[in-house]
Amino acid sequence: MKVKPDLSFWKLWNISFGFFGVQIAYALQSANISRIFATLGADPHSLSYFWILPPLAGIIVQPIVGAASDKTWTRFGRRIPYLFVGSLVAVLVMCLLPNAGSFGMAVSTAMIFGLVSLMFLDTSINMAMQPFKMMVGDMVNEKQKGLAYSIQSFLCNAGSLVGFLFPFIFTWIGISNIAPQGVVPDSVIYSFYIGAAILILCVIYTTVKVKEMPPAEYAEYHGITEEEEKEKINMVKLLIKAPKAFWTVGLVQFFCWFAFMFMWTYTNGSVAANVFDAPTVETAVNGVSKVMLDTKSIQYQDAADWVGVLFAVQAIGSVLWAVCIPLFKDRKLIYSLSLVLGGLGFISTYFVHNQYVLFISFLLIGCAWAAMLALPFTILTNALSGGHMGTYLGLFNGTICIPQIVAASLGGSILALFTPKGMLPPEINMLVMAGIMLIIGAVCVYLIKETKGEQTKA
Repeated sequence: MKVKPDLSFWKLWNISFGFFGVQIAYALQSANISRIFATLGADPHSLSYFWILPPLAGIIVQPIVGAASDKTWTRFGRRIPYLFVGSLVAVLVMCLLPNAGSFGMAVSTAMIFGLVSLMFLDTSINMAMQPFKMMVGDMVNEKQKGLAYSIQSFLCNAGSLVGFLFPFIFTWIGISNIAPQGVVPDSVIYSFYIGAAILILCVIYTTVKVKEMPPAEYAEYHGITEEEEKEKINMVKLLIKAPKAFWTVGLVQFFCWFAFMFMWTYTNGSVAANVFDAPTVETAVNGVSKVMLDTKSIQYQDAADWVGVLFAVQAIGSVLWAVCIPLFKDRKLIYSLSLVLGGLGFISTYFVHNQYVLFISFLLIGCAWAAMLALPFTILTNALSGGHMGTYLGLFNGTICIPQIVAASLGGSILALFTPKGMLPPEINMLVMAGIMLIIGAVCVYLIKETKGEQTKA
């Protein structure tokens, strides 16, 4: 099998640059979905259920995109066509989703419209995101993969920083941050519009700048025979024959993504109640009287904007930590250390009641996020060779989606355990649980055994 040549820094950069735009879209979704559905009238105990659709879409779409792109060859490339189609759909949905409460629909209809839009948005973002990981696996040699995924992590977090800050910036320049009951503020709507424009421009840049390997060259570098090129993909057999790293890294992923699902779901409510003293209202949900945060209050909307700032601080922490990660030769040590720091960041939020002190907590959380974006894929792609790289990365996405589905399914029930009858849900406890999950993941890192290029057949 021929060894892939070293690529220049800028070639590595171009392979991942489009991730900047995709991550802006993902950041807007992550930081604002709970806000949008709470504004539409969702009960905090049911809020986690709205997060089931995105990972459910991902666990279906990613393996299909991976398997299909493994067998795709066009003049535009192998992975890029899927990137482009996914981005176009994402742009369309980003213009519709934040308007769920603006079309004069009933609350239930607006909620359904929002859910369907969310499903399409996450499906399309997943479709656009996966090709970047695959192209690194396809085009970058083992020696440079750590650097390539660190560049990807840097661009990912830079995109997150921009996406998280948009609503705060638009509010600062005078765009309205409040709206009538059930309507999403203009500051959020315009954020989605600008994010959509940047996404498509970044994807066009990658499409123009990156030239994927032609079939014969790809087969030569990956040791693929004509027989293997013609073999049909059997995902069950591939899973059975998956290298041990696939499963051990997947175990770590379970605890990590479980934790971050709680962060995305409950940070808005936690910060609004714990730091901004948002007022409450008593309302009837399915005939039961419940105390909930007043989502149309200025305190709640200011807290929601501040969550975007906190997530941006997390992204800054991730960018800085992503630069440090390649400096450590012991991947397991830096992986575990990163998760411990993130876990301490989550737990510390319980004790903080000052909006600026929270910066420390989210800088630490950013360390975990940087490691989660770079190290699992470095370890996995180094453990693989052959023609099923895309399929394996698609299947590996299940280690991201399944914990999110479990966390979203159980989130409301776990929150109810902390909620005395008739009292406001103490969502901050869910962030403490997220910290505990990351620390468990840090311990599981030492179960990983790194291997080199195992050939796999379907």
